[in-house]
Amino acid sequence: MTTLIVIAKECLPGRVKTRLHPPLSLEQAAQLAAASLDDTFAAVAPLPATRRVLAFDGSVVPAAAAGYDVVPQIDGGLDARLGAIFDGCTEPAVLIGMDTPQVTAELLAPVFAPWPDDVDAWFGPAADGGFWALALRTPDGDLIRGVPMSRSDTGARQLQRLRTMGLRVRMLPTLTDVDHIEDAFTVAALAPRGGFAQTLAGFDALQLSGANR
Repeated sequence: MTTLIVIAKECLPGRVKTRLHPPLSLEQAAQLAAASLDDTFAAVAPLPATRRVLAFDGSVVPAAAAGYDVVPQIDGGLDARLGAIFDGCTEPAVLIGMDTPQVTAELLAPVFAPWPDDVDAWFGPAADGGFWALALRTPDGDLIRGVPMSRSDTGARQLQRLRTMGLRVRMLPTLTDVDHIEDAFTVAALAPRGGFAQTLAGFDALQLSGANR
């Protein structure tokens, strides 16, 4: 029995994926973010979650979130927002973001199988030093609050926090967050049939030709 949580923000120009501008316009960056979120919902759809939660920052909920309980994110830093999300869970829960559209149900399947007795948490590191997935057998926001976020050592510090608190952690594969245009091309190559890859391919090739791939 595991709750699935997707944390996301409304994909509005100037609010999401701003580091993709340039070479993308802010409108294109928002379109790519929306495709990334839709791919994420599609990827996790087969998982046998007992509850699905969208921790959302925005007003217009994406259509792909049908069937999810929509919970507004609280104000504050990312560590506080993540902590509050886990505080709202009463059973094992896994949280993932919207920035790794190459994710698959197979990658997360171990979290939705019976947890081994010697596993208290699952941790999915990101290639940029952050993390793309965190699952806790006993959700507790204090395991996250106070961890510096959006840094190159965020993942290492979060993993250290879990282990310092005595949790036995099992690792998930490392994935690439889409932060820069190079990341976008990397992820599109890993999942070429997804909406993210198709959206990226549909942008003006001349506009992207100057990007460092």
